[in-house]
Amino acid sequence: MHMHRIERDSLGEVPVPADALYGAQTQRAVENFPISGLKPRKAFIWSMGIIKRAAAEVNRDLRLLDAEKANAIIQAAQEVIDGQWDEQFIVDPFQAGAGTSHHMNANEVIANRATQLMGGKLGEYRVHPNDHVNMAQSTNDTIPTAIRLGCLWRLEELLTALNDLDGVLKAKASEFDDIVKSGRTHLQDAVPIRLGQEFGAYAKAVERDAERIRYAADGLRRVGIGGTAVGSGLNAHPDYHRLMVKKLSELSNLHLTESDNLFESMQSMADATAFSASLRTLALTLIRIANDLRLLSSGPTTGLDEIHLPAVQPGSSIMPGKVNPVMAEMLDMAMFHVIGCDMTVALATQAGQLELNVMMPVIAHSLFEMMQITIGSVQAFTERAVRGITANRTKAEGWLAQNPIVVTALNPLIGYRQGAELVKEAAVRGMTIHDIAVEKAKAGMLKHIDGDQLIAIEEIEAALSDLRRLTQNVLLLE
Repeated sequence: MHMHRIERDSLGEVPVPADALYGAQTQRAVENFPISGLKPRKAFIWSMGIIKRAAAEVNRDLRLLDAEKANAIIQAAQEVIDGQWDEQFIVDPFQAGAGTSHHMNANEVIANRATQLMGGKLGEYRVHPNDHVNMAQSTNDTIPTAIRLGCLWRLEELLTALNDLDGVLKAKASEFDDIVKSGRTHLQDAVPIRLGQEFGAYAKAVERDAERIRYAADGLRRVGIGGTAVGSGLNAHPDYHRLMVKKLSELSNLHLTESDNLFESMQSMADATAFSASLRTLALTLIRIANDLRLLSSGPTTGLDEIHLPAVQPGSSIMPGKVNPVMAEMLDMAMFHVIGCDMTVALATQAGQLELNVMMPVIAHSLFEMMQITIGSVQAFTERAVRGITANRTKAEGWLAQNPIVVTALNPLIGYRQGAELVKEAAVRGMTIHDIAVEKAKAGMLKHIDGDQLIAIEEIEAALSDLRRLTQNVLLLE
């Protein structure tokens, strides 16, 4: 049997594990919400520690909080920031609205640890979770602030992962720049493109998504801490908001700004939604790229086989020698989950009423989940898949040689109608466009687009011989 201590809250007595830093309200939440088995992400724990330390420093400096208690809170909160008490944060993300249970979990852990630091016992609360740790705060302004801080805390990590992927894709674009291959639109043959240009486009797409994410993150820098319950700042010093934003910036090394309307900051989660949407857009891009790489590497004997992905594990329990594009498949699944989280954020954002959005716990969980999964999957995909891609020049150029759509290069000479006839006949007779065009020219059956002048064989050869020229109108990299 585990030993317990008895704590009391406004509803009565609650048995709490004797060695737990959390208290009665956390224990009630654990009993009320045995939903998913999930616990708060590190980003949330870190953010709450930063907020509680900043509040203790500001309230101490405003002479509202006893210096001894404040210093104990500051030390306890710093231990939380450093990850020393992560296992004490145990409330399921699917919980009571607004995040009061999350919030009180933080308040109780810090209060009990501060009490220990002052020589007291767990549950004695020489430092009180509400009166001291939570001074001048409300769930309604701390949780949205924690969401903003937690996302910003991992922003550079995310952008670094994207920059690495962008850089590897650009390197592949340069490496593959001299390989001319068949383009494809509608999954059908199209005019030539350089393999390097395909990869350069992937790099640019990732780069632009990173720019969108950075721009959306700027909205998260505007924090509403100090609005307390509804935005009026009840129970907070008039200077509290300004001083908290300054202190949070110092402690977190993040650039933060004051809210220009604390009431809006309590009501709206639109900034979080915009950031979530930027992650969704990235997810869509990554799915598209991953699926393209699966197509380009398909086969190998019965598919396109224009690139080779690194073989990182056996692909089948029954088919010997089979190797699958597992890293691209992983990225797809990860990004599907990210898109699902974004939908959750969107639905939760519109579900707020009047002065508060009570769905903040699932917004926080979803955003931190999105960042964790995106960072991890992009890093793995970059290192275990993209960095090791090799090109199959023979197959890529071989498909191009068979592609009848290179007839497009003859359009300025023979026009669209005659070109279409060549394509149809080439398909029926199993010939290349080059061979059938030369045959027709020799027979005097190809006429110039502007009149009855016959097309010379030399004109056909000149138009088709340098396929690389057909791709020069598209820049590889800026």
